[in-house]
Amino acid sequence: MSGAEKTLARLRADIDEVDGKLIELAAKRQALVAEIGRRKRARRQPTRDYTREREVHELARSRAQARGLDPDLAQHLLDTLIRASLTSQERDRLEASATGAGRRALVIGGAGRMGRWFVDYLGTQGWGVEISDPAGPVAELAWHEDWREPAGRADLIVVAAPLAATARILEELAELAPAGLVMEIGSIKAPVAPALTRLVDAGVRVASIHPMFGPDTRLLSGRHVILVDAGDPEGLAEARRLFESTSASLAEMSLEAHDRLVAWVLGLSHATNIAFFSALEACGQPVSELAKYASTTFSAQLDVASRVASENPDLYFEIQSLNPHGREPLQALADAAAEILRTVGEGEGEAFSGLMGSGARYLAGSPDKGSR
Repeated sequence: MSGAEKTLARLRADIDEVDGKLIELAAKRQALVAEIGRRKRARRQPTRDYTREREVHELARSRAQARGLDPDLAQHLLDTLIRASLTSQERDRLEASATGAGRRALVIGGAGRMGRWFVDYLGTQGWGVEISDPAGPVAELAWHEDWREPAGRADLIVVAAPLAATARILEELAELAPAGLVMEIGSIKAPVAPALTRLVDAGVRVASIHPMFGPDTRLLSGRHVILVDAGDPEGLAEARRLFESTSASLAEMSLEAHDRLVAWVLGLSHATNIAFFSALEACGQPVSELAKYASTTFSAQLDVASRVASENPDLYFEIQSLNPHGREPLQALADAAAEILRTVGEGEGEAFSGLMGSGARYLAGSPDKGSR
């Protein structure tokens, strides 16, 4: 081995030693966080403290600046550690709550991605979770080919199926009239509204919710769960209690208000990204070639569009096609694209600037633009 190779090997060994110390310090930090979490729970304090996070960020940036380190890198490292800490504290809080101890939950559609999320989430709270799914058994979970028998003895029945299947299942549950709470989690409520009414009329406790996040979500802080009024206040209150030990934001609204909101929040954002990657495909250039020369804006948009393209097309089509309010944002998107095409085609720079200025003023009201 040459002298240069020995020097390189020694430097790599030094890096390995530093990396090991970083891991040890991260583990020590997590242990301290766990103790803070226990003390917060004892004093009934919330998991997240935005003032403290801001102090941590400012201190990290100041220390990085003093040592010649990029402050953005320091803040990114601390952000990663903070999110890991919050996730750990939230899970510990759920386990300590033990709200499901001694009770049974059945997740219909429990082999699906959102179904599995609820299986894990409820299990953390101490529920004895069983599943029923035509996809077949899931390792280490009690599985039922037919959901009807376990539904009759479950304290909680979560329906995590496609919307058409959800409506059929809810109709059958209205006939079965189980004693447990029936909770559906669909992204659109209009297709299941008649079945929800039948459940209420049959005297079944029922809740309709919409988790506004995907199945890869681990930390609920900053996430939203919409509680939808299906005509059973007690059932909805019971569903609320499932999330009260977390830092999730809980909001109640009517079925119609929910679907109108989702048309813009989900339908428009999905359609915008589908239009983006469809337009890119039409250009005839491989995306790998385009990505080589990507601007910051293009890279960010490409990242979001890639995630949308990998999602379940059947679910996304349901969100677009079954929402009675879904056409309005799609028409608004088409009109906006047509107006951009017109201003550019006719050389109306002032009108184009007006579009951007109006948008900037509108977006300035976003919560993400304000201070916490």
